[in-house]
Formats: sequence, C-alpha cells, structure tokens
Amino acid sequence: MKKTETQTGCILAYKKAAVEDIDELVRTRLLVLRAANRLSEDADMYAVEQETYAYYKWALESGEHIAYLVYDHGTFIGAGGVSFYQVMPTYHNPTGKKAYIMNMYTAPKYRRQGIAFRTLDLLVKEAQEQGVSQIALEATDMGRPLYEKYGFVKMEDEMWLKHAQA
Repeated sequence: MKKTETQTGCILAYKKAAVEDIDELVRTRLLVLRAANRLSEDADMYAVEQETYAYYKWALESGEHIAYLVYDHGTFIGAGGVSFYQVMPTYHNPTGKKAYIMNMYTAPKYRRQGIAFRTLDLLVKEAQEQGVSQIALEATDMGRPLYEKYGFVKMEDEMWLKHAQA
C-alpha cells in the first residue's frame, strides 16, 4: 500500500487491487458508468455488473488489468484502472503493447486535491514498467483538464464504427 498526503493534509492509502477487491471495483465501475452516461439510479445495470465481475476476475488474475483503490482512513474514496492489450507491431509501437486507462473515480468531496492525478500517475508508471509506450483513455468534460495536465493529448486519426453489430 502506498501512502500520500493531499493538499489539505489528509493521509491517503493507495492500494493495488487484488481479486478480493472485486466487489469494490464492480461497485465503482457502476458509479463511473452511471455518471459518464448520465444514467438514473434505477437504470438496469444487471448484465453490465455480471460481465464486469467476470472481467475483473479474469483480468486481475491474468495481469491484463491493474487497478488502484484509494482510501481515507479505511473509507473508499477513489479508484482507477489500466487494461492492457496487444495489437500488431507498428513502426511507432514495435512491441504492439497498448494500455487503456479507465474507471477513474474520486468521491465528490475529495475532488481537486490531486488524488486522481496521483492515481493516474501510478497507472501510467505500471504500464511503462510493462514496456507499454502507447497509453490511451476516454475523457469526460470533468476529467479532460486532469489528463491534459498530465500530458495526454486529443487523438486526431482514430475512428470507431458507430453501428457495429454484435
């Protein structure tokens, strides 16, 4: 567990998540998805919850995902994760290793104290230690200033298929 002091003097603990933390990770993921998609509390998230649980179980055990949970004297106040994946090697990424930062969350009363920045830094360093040089994320309007401050820039050339059939 890594400890750090906030700008307001709180001593926070940053815990690298393990399989026994899945329930907290799933709960946080649902909070993030509800906020990012502006979903009501009564929106049916059962399928997402089940799939998220299965994902965390597999990904934490395999090392395909690393997450940090943040606590203030044992009370959960934040989280963030990074997922790893492999693509074909390219000139700019000869290993083909990529990482995707996701599920960044800080409890409202703890925002603007450097907690998300510290969590992001831990995740980026984890990715770099694994030899990943290409790290991406999706930013909400609220999170964009944080990511820009860290050094993330908007991608210009990426596209996605809007109406893909599953």
